Amino acid sequence: MTKQIILIGAGLSTQSLVPYLKSKLNEYDWHLKVLDRDFTTAAERLGKPNERCVAGALDISDTDALNNALNGAHLVISMVPAHMHLNVAKACLKHKSHLVTASYLTPEMRELDQAAQDNGLVFLNECGLDPGIDHMSAARLLDGIRNDGSEIVLFESFTGGLLSPESEGKNPWRYKFTWNPRNVVLAGQGGAVKFIQEGKYKYIPPHMVFRRTELMDVEGYGRFEGLANRDSLKYRKAYGLEKAATLYRGTLRRPGFARAWDSFVKLGMTDDSYTIEQTDDLTFREFTNLFLAYNPHDSVELKLKYYLGIPQDSDIFTKLQWAGLFSDQVFPFASGTPAQCLEYILKQVWTLDVEDRDLIVMYHKIGWKNGDQLGMIESSMGIEGKNASQTAMASTVGLPMGIATKLILTGDNIEPGVQMPITAQWYNPILDELALDYGVLFHEKEIPYRGY
Repeated sequence: MTKQIILIGAGLSTQSLVPYLKSKLNEYDWHLKVLDRDFTTAAERLGKPNERCVAGALDISDTDALNNALNGAHLVISMVPAHMHLNVAKACLKHKSHLVTASYLTPEMRELDQAAQDNGLVFLNECGLDPGIDHMSAARLLDGIRNDGSEIVLFESFTGGLLSPESEGKNPWRYKFTWNPRNVVLAGQGGAVKFIQEGKYKYIPPHMVFRRTELMDVEGYGRFEGLANRDSLKYRKAYGLEKAATLYRGTLRRPGFARAWDSFVKLGMTDDSYTIEQTDDLTFREFTNLFLAYNPHDSVELKLKYYLGIPQDSDIFTKLQWAGLFSDQVFPFASGTPAQCLEYILKQVWTLDVEDRDLIVMYHKIGWKNGDQLGMIESSMGIEGKNASQTAMASTVGLPMGIATKLILTGDNIEPGVQMPITAQWYNPILDELALDYGVLFHEKEIPYRGY
């Protein structure tokens, strides 16, 4: 029987997902429909349609349109903004369709667990890169250590979406957008960061996230700074780390990024809570000046240095200047929040050029105890994209979802319910296919235990 797959949302992260699904249509007797609010986006992502795959337009805020689109769907892949997944999930329940997303599992989604089980449906969340591959690679390592009779005492995990060294050029940030720019600009604003370190609970308020970093070296990829991610503690039970003294999940950037980004936070440019009017009559330079005290004699540059306390010899000002804060370019929209304005400014310099290659780096550090013996494992993975249209970010987000789709539609022993890919039924086949066919390889090394 032909099985229908509906992909809702055809953004950058579907660059590898769609070709993967198309390559399986004949083999598994699938039909694929790629939908997006903008039909042109859906059509471009799909490529040439045929009898097994078509593109279409869908506004998921239109409940009737969403229900019509899901009629007959066996599985839905939701790549819409995170806050919209719940509506898609409820429609999936109505139409008895499985669901796959790459977004964080919310309490509201978790409440659908029993209904999904009752209907024999899999609602798989956090099946992208981070969250996704990070969970799967960590869970496989953790399970392997426990199977050897050892107890986990420390767990740290970091992921970074960066530029390959040859694409950094003269970019002082050593960074460009490889995923949703809006999410980058709003990073660190999801409430207090929570983790546990050497048995002590730790909390970082949003305004301090970019000032609390640690430096680390990842073999083969150089030096990075790590920034804490959201709420690491919510993974204690999922990972089986209730007794671990340290649990910390974070993001990787090149050294110096966080301190410079903190300038945007201090200025108030990452605020998304109010609207600035008449931005179409505002230059980037004038936008910057909005956040600084009035002084008829000092330049915007001088006022900014004074306000932020930037030393004359600091490279922070170089980064801010390079980012375009003092440009005479005018915004093309009539109004916007500070965060939306900053996003537009950064897009001018942080959008990937055609030949740019991105780099994904993932790093785990796991400490274990067996009797009186302590040890530690380092696990790392790095993969580069081919160019701006075939990025490592798109591959590592989209391919796990594609493989999970195949497992759900072809497997006989997949447990139903709302879940994450942290059990062997998920991580073994997904990680194995990623390694064998796409070069997503983890390298493990035993090292002496050194604590946090």
